[in-house]
Amino acid sequence: MKKIFLSMLIVASSFVSCSDVLDKTPLDVISDEAVWNDEALIEAYLVQCYYHMSYWANESIGAGWHGDGYFPAFVVNHVSDECMSQWRDWGEALTGYNYKFGGLKIEGGLLEWWGYEPIRKINEFIEKVPNSPLNEELKATRVAEARFLRAFSYFAMVKRYGGIPLILKAQQLTDQEEELYPKRDTEEAVYNFIISEISEIANELPEEVTGGDLGRATKYAALALKSRAALYAASIAQFGKVQLDGVVGISAEKAKDFYQTSYDASKEIINSGKFALYNQDADKATNFKNIFLIKDNCEVIFAKRHDSSDGLITGGNGWAVDFFQCPRPQGWNRGNLDGPYLELVEEFEYVDGTSGKLNRAKVENGLWTMNQLWGKKDPRFFATIYTQETPWKGSFVDYHNGLLLPDGTIMTKDSYNGVLCTGDQDLEGTCFGVLKYLNESHDNMNTTWATSSQDFLVFRYAETLLNFAEAAYELGKKNDALDAINLIRERAGIASLKEISEDKIRHERKVELAFEGHRYWDVRRWRTATTELSRSFSGLRYILDYSSYTEDEKKYKLEILDNIDGSVSTPLFKEENYYLPITLNRTSSNPNMVENPGYK
Repeated sequence: MKKIFLSMLIVASSFVSCSDVLDKTPLDVISDEAVWNDEALIEAYLVQCYYHMSYWANESIGAGWHGDGYFPAFVVNHVSDECMSQWRDWGEALTGYNYKFGGLKIEGGLLEWWGYEPIRKINEFIEKVPNSPLNEELKATRVAEARFLRAFSYFAMVKRYGGIPLILKAQQLTDQEEELYPKRDTEEAVYNFIISEISEIANELPEEVTGGDLGRATKYAALALKSRAALYAASIAQFGKVQLDGVVGISAEKAKDFYQTSYDASKEIINSGKFALYNQDADKATNFKNIFLIKDNCEVIFAKRHDSSDGLITGGNGWAVDFFQCPRPQGWNRGNLDGPYLELVEEFEYVDGTSGKLNRAKVENGLWTMNQLWGKKDPRFFATIYTQETPWKGSFVDYHNGLLLPDGTIMTKDSYNGVLCTGDQDLEGTCFGVLKYLNESHDNMNTTWATSSQDFLVFRYAETLLNFAEAAYELGKKNDALDAINLIRERAGIASLKEISEDKIRHERKVELAFEGHRYWDVRRWRTATTELSRSFSGLRYILDYSSYTEDEKKYKLEILDNIDGSVSTPLFKEENYYLPITLNRTSSNPNMVENPGYK
C-alpha cells in the first residue's frame, strides 16, 4: 500500500477521538510508516476492510450503483425459485433475468465476488498491526476482526467458485512466480481454513459490542459463520461430487465431520444464552415484521448497519429496499421489484399445520374473499408477502385486474357504476410483493431513494436454530432437530410438528428465511437446483366481483397465471451452474487457474 486517501481519515474520525487527524499534511498521500504508527489511521484502514465486504449487502457486487443502494441487492432473489424480477426492462445485468434462463456461461457476470483485492488489504493489516503502537489487547482484537473478514471473504468465494487459491500473505511484485500465479486449492481445504480460522480467533473477539463498535465482528458472529460454512461443506460432501481432483467437491466421508462442526458451533451460540427468537409482540405477524425493523433486537447476531442517509448519490449508508420493493404509490410509479411466485405463497402453511397448497381447480371455480383465501395462513405470510387488500399506509394494496359483471362478462377498462375495473398496482406481474424489511413510514416518493435505514441481518438466531436442526438431523439426533424447528414454529404462531424429516427442515428454512438471500445457495448446496430452479412458475389474477361488492367486503374470481416468466423460455439451472465460472478473463491472467467443469 502506497497511498491512503482522505476518505479513510474521515471514516476514522467516526471511530476514534483524535482532533488532529485531519490536520496531517499532505492530506492525500500518507506513507506506510505513518499509517502503521497512527491508531486513527489503523482504525480507518480496518473500517475500509469492512466497507469492502460487499457480499453482506445480500450478495450484491459492490458499493454505489452496484451495491445495496441499487438493483444488485435483489438479484440473488431473482435467480432463485422465490420470485421473478418485475423490472426486466431494466436489463439482465441489473435484474439477473438472463441468468435465470440458462444464461450463465463462461463469461460469468452473475453474483461475482472475486475478493483478492480486499483480501490483500486484510493480509497487510494482519502483518503490520502486531508491530504497531496499539496496546496488546486492542492488537489482538483488531487482528482477530481482520481474520474474521478474511475467513468470510473466502467463504463468499468458495460458495461461488469452489476451490480457490488461499493467499494468506500480502503479495509483492517481487514474489516467486508460483506465489503470483497460484493454483486453486481444493474446496475442502478452503472450508477447512475458514473453520480453523474461526476456531483460533473466536475467543479473541468480544462477546458483544455497543455504541460506535456496533457492526464489528464478535465471537458469536464468528461462530455463526462457522455454523453456516461447515453446514455448506457438509452438504457439498453429502450431495455433490468430486471433480478436478478435489478442486471442486468434497469426499462424502467428510460429511459427518462437517455436520458435527456446524452442530457444535450452533450449540455454542444456543447455550450462550446471548440470543433468543424475537417474541415481543402479541400479534404474530407484527412480531415477525419487527425482527427486521427493530435494530439490535435479541435475535440479531450480526448485521450490516444502515442509516437514512443516501447510500447511492451522496455516499451515505442507506439502502434501497423500500423504494424498490414497496407497493405504489412510488416515485417512479413502479415499486414491487420482486414478484413472489404463487408456489412460494403456497409454501406458507395454515396455522393448524395443514399444507398451504391451493386446490387450483377449486380456487378458479369460485368467488373468494381475501379472508377465505389467506386468513388462516401462517402469520409469517402476512409479514413476508403483500397481496390484494394488504394494509399499506392507511389504505390497501389493490391488484384487481378486471371487473366481473352481473352478466358474467369481465370488463377490464374504465369503470362500471362507479367501480373501477383495475387497481393501482403492477398488474403485469404475479400480484404479490415482498413485505419483509419494508418500513411503512419510509417516503417512497422521495427522489433520494437509497435511504432505507433498516439493518441487513447477516446472521440471526433463527438461522442458527435451522442450521442446528439440519446438522442434528443428518447426525441422527432427530429429537434435537425437532425441538429446534418447533421453537421457530411456536414463535411463528403455527402448530408444532410431531415428527421431523429432511423435507420438513428444508421447508421451514424456505419459509422462515424467504428473501434473506439464502434460498439460491441452499438449493445449490443440496444439489436440488437443477430440479427446483428448472421449472415454470405461477402468479395470480384477482377479478373483482361487482355483484357482491360492498365497501366492507369484496369477493374475487381468481385466475392462475401459468408460465408467469413468459411462454418462450422456462427457467433453467444447468449442472455446471452449481459453481460459477472462474471466467476467461481470470484463467487467461493466470495460466495455473483451471476453469470449473462444464464451462467452455
